[in-house]
Amino acid sequence: MPQTDEAQWWFHAVYSAVQQIPHGQCTSYGHIAALLGYPKRARQVGVCLKHLPGFDPKEPQSHFFHDENVPWQRVVNAKGGISPRGDGGAGAARQVNKLRAEGVEVHDGRAGDESWVDLATYGWFPRHLPGEESDSENGEKPTNDE
Repeated sequence: MPQTDEAQWWFHAVYSAVQQIPHGQCTSYGHIAALLGYPKRARQVGVCLKHLPGFDPKEPQSHFFHDENVPWQRVVNAKGGISPRGDGGAGAARQVNKLRAEGVEVHDGRAGDESWVDLATYGWFPRHLPGEESDSENGEKPTNDE
């Protein structure tokens, strides 16, 4: 089913924002939503990332945004947790592996808990997206209060 103009804008905005997360750092679904001006849309950020197309080397121009140019693995929940995906753990394991390949320390969950990242160490929480006018320096690490 075709997306509405608003939905297309939202997916594009989410993917563009996620592209700005620096290598080796993570942020939360809620922080991406807040950076876009919709702090109550954390779940919708997750929906966008769930529907991020895979890169197809046979048709490299088929999608402007895809899993090779949008670092989806850098988005975690507000506690730094790697959210389960209902696929038997394959997606979460892929995310853990991609983060570790970037040098992010991912702690294994215990007794059924999810793996997690220490956002005090690896968190990226600017007040504005890089390139947007702001009254503070981008890249600043305010407290993780979402």
